[in-house]
Amino acid sequence: MVDEKNIDSTVLYTHADADTDVAVEKSSNEKNYDASVIVNEVHGKSSINPEDLAFIQDRVDMMTLEDAKEIISEILKFHRHDINFQDTTYQRMELLLQGPEAAGCSPEDYAYECKTEAAVCKYFSPYPEVRAVTDPVDDPSLPVETFRAHILGYIWAVIGQFINSFFNSRFPNITINSAVCQLFLYPCGKACEYILPDWGFTFRGTRHSLNPGPWNYKEQMLSTIIFDVSLTSVYVFSNIQTQEVLYGDTWLTTGFDILLILSTQLMGLGFAGLLRRFAIFPITTYWPASLSTLALNRALLLPDKKENINGWKISRYHFFFITFGAMFLYYWFPGYIFQALSMFSWMTWIAPDNFHLAAVTGTQFGMGINPIASFDWNIIAQLYNPLTMPFFSTAQIYFGTFISALFILGIYYGKNNYTNYLPINSSHAFTNKGTMFKVSEVITDGRLDLEKYKAYSPAYLTAGNLLAYGAFFAAYPLTFCYVLMDQWRLVVDAYKMLGKSFWGYIYKFFIHIKKAFQNLFQGNIKGFFSELVLIVNDDSSIYDGFDDPFVEMIKKYDEVPDWWFLSVVLISFVFAIVLLTCFPDLRTPVWTIFFVIGLNVVFLVPMTVMQATTGTTVGLNVLVELIIGYAIPGNAEALMFVKAYGYNIDGQATTYVADQKMGHYAKIPPKAVFRGQIISTIITCFVALGVVKFVDNNIDGICTPDQKQNFTCASNSIVYFTSSVIWGLIGPKRIFTEQYPVIKWMFLFGFLLALVWWTIKHRGPIMRSWLQKQLPSWLFTPINVTLFKFFSLLNNVHPALVIIGMLNWAPYNLAYQTGGLYIAIVFMYYIKRYYTAWWEKYNYVLSAALSGGVAFSAIIVFFAVQYHNKPISWWGNNIISAGVDGGSADRQALTTDLPEKGYFGMDTWD
Repeated sequence: MVDEKNIDSTVLYTHADADTDVAVEKSSNEKNYDASVIVNEVHGKSSINPEDLAFIQDRVDMMTLEDAKEIISEILKFHRHDINFQDTTYQRMELLLQGPEAAGCSPEDYAYECKTEAAVCKYFSPYPEVRAVTDPVDDPSLPVETFRAHILGYIWAVIGQFINSFFNSRFPNITINSAVCQLFLYPCGKACEYILPDWGFTFRGTRHSLNPGPWNYKEQMLSTIIFDVSLTSVYVFSNIQTQEVLYGDTWLTTGFDILLILSTQLMGLGFAGLLRRFAIFPITTYWPASLSTLALNRALLLPDKKENINGWKISRYHFFFITFGAMFLYYWFPGYIFQALSMFSWMTWIAPDNFHLAAVTGTQFGMGINPIASFDWNIIAQLYNPLTMPFFSTAQIYFGTFISALFILGIYYGKNNYTNYLPINSSHAFTNKGTMFKVSEVITDGRLDLEKYKAYSPAYLTAGNLLAYGAFFAAYPLTFCYVLMDQWRLVVDAYKMLGKSFWGYIYKFFIHIKKAFQNLFQGNIKGFFSELVLIVNDDSSIYDGFDDPFVEMIKKYDEVPDWWFLSVVLISFVFAIVLLTCFPDLRTPVWTIFFVIGLNVVFLVPMTVMQATTGTTVGLNVLVELIIGYAIPGNAEALMFVKAYGYNIDGQATTYVADQKMGHYAKIPPKAVFRGQIISTIITCFVALGVVKFVDNNIDGICTPDQKQNFTCASNSIVYFTSSVIWGLIGPKRIFTEQYPVIKWMFLFGFLLALVWWTIKHRGPIMRSWLQKQLPSWLFTPINVTLFKFFSLLNNVHPALVIIGMLNWAPYNLAYQTGGLYIAIVFMYYIKRYYTAWWEKYNYVLSAALSGGVAFSAIIVFFAVQYHNKPISWWGNNIISAGVDGGSADRQALTTDLPEKGYFGMDTWD
């Protein structure tokens, strides 16, 4: 039973500084303690589970004041530079350590509040976002890896991969996300509960049945994780499409495509297992982007108590379906009936033929500098979901994008690098006559033909594309160095654990092999096989060194041995070697696969840590392009092949790890997650291959700017094609020497920025202390106040996020983030801070409902009225294709008349 003297389960969960009009009901046995604060900090959720409250209460009762203060002190030290740890909680803990008077409470209440704060963070989670969607207790008796959970997961994974791959070539693309999957999984699971017979068998003391009882939360989570493999189309979709459609390669065979897809997708899964020690088990890696999935599953399957939350009494379940239905109906307007709501370039409509107005404010052609840019959730959440990403990430990324917009305008109107002859923000490569670069004009037998190249043209980039590449070059050293310095303990420990695990396994492997053959030579056949069994049944635990409460709960289930993941990596590696040696038209040396794996081993740790804490990271695609472009110049095929591995190992690994973290939070047996992910990966690989073959051969005009259904490939295969031309075919040596020599210095800029930023941030207190000794108090005081505010700002700013914001160009622009910033300010800052209870109960459910409603509606709209074109002709639809922003400038591709010689730029190029 919950001790009602201490915790009243009827009160509102809200922060002490929150605004609330809900009366707080106190037990008659309570004295001066405000129960609303305790309940919020104890659980951080609006749907109260008595078992959870009892669990925390027991920890509070067993703790002494001295224990609590020691725990709080450790928490403050551990989370000192944790940008996800709430400032209000941190400041409250500091006051508690100073005593009852500083904390503003009586001695009796002081002891209880100290113990409560310590118990919540120590035995649950220090993050309210995590407490809002998880429980500190587990029910291991719930069936998880059931027949129906696997089958439903695979069915929806196939559907999801088909749809996401089909729309992969569309811009802006449409995706079926986990919210849509969860929406349909729930009734499917309930249908299985009522329809399937209870047929089964018992194996090793456990009964396996077609229908083990009610469809439960853990089954739903496992099916969702299986589906999540199909959340995005496979990365080599762009490889195959670029080579078949844009390069016209005829040597690609079905066998090559299958091995390429399986190898790149599975290698990411293999590396995901090696990331567990620093991407899943540490409490600081809480993967904010995954929490909405957990929230929706809770809304669908766990009981929701009726209560008054800031005047709202609706359950999360009903809230989801009402919001989902509203968004489903609403999307018909921006998606079909009134398409101007989607690309809301209202300023360009004032003067549609004004080129400069379109260049600055245009949503399609220009920079998208528009305070009201879109009323379409598919546009607003196209790059980042503002309801799941931490507010500091959204704000800092937007700041980086906005600042870079000014830089792009400066480059463009300053006529730097001939960008004034081109569109301001396009992902295409152009010739010196302003036309789109045709790779067929400069290649012979798949390689760069220098004579043709000299007779044709260099490849020129737009101002937006140039800025994006420069930002990429700065982002790698900045992200790697800053994360390494800022979170060096976590990164170093991760590398140590990774190395210790690998070499420990290798050592034990050879020891067991030695003993096995010794037994064999001695005629001890039983001993021989016993040693072989010990190789795969390593008794060391991957959980060693972690005391996170979720780790303690997951220890009840069998862990996945490292050799399972290493085997997946090895098989994928063999597939890669087969591709490199058996397909001579690829013209790629074998050493490249060793290089790209080594590169990922170096960068994978800091990049994944950043993804796990901020919700975003930087892919290794551009870095791989640059290195391979230098090493194998003139070979676009080699660059595309190596880039697929260079990006996908990192990208897929973080995707798989994020889902494994969801399983960790939901207490899903790790082996169940592994089996679901690997089977789903193999199945969806074949689905994606079938789709890319279908769209490339059956959609007229695919990957061309005038494609009627917007299958222009602008954000995927065209970007892939442009990078292969610039860095693969022409090569960085020519680009840096002849055309764009400045951007190579961005590597040095990124490194220096990381060094300077970290030094100021972490050595600021030393600087203030030194100034205090050197200056008189009357002079030091105002300087100290200014420095304190400055260092506080730096402590909450991640420079890598600002740089990441600068990557969001060509073909994207500021319009794809402005609406998201407004939403983030309202929900992720204001409501989260002042109406915490409402935010914890409804925010992630709202995110899932909006995304699910758009995806489901977009699919219906496309196949009902767009695939077989049935347009509605009126101003609200016609205006988006009118004038410069509507496409006329992009077709002509020229903003300035050509010089008299008939072309711009260099007169000779070699």
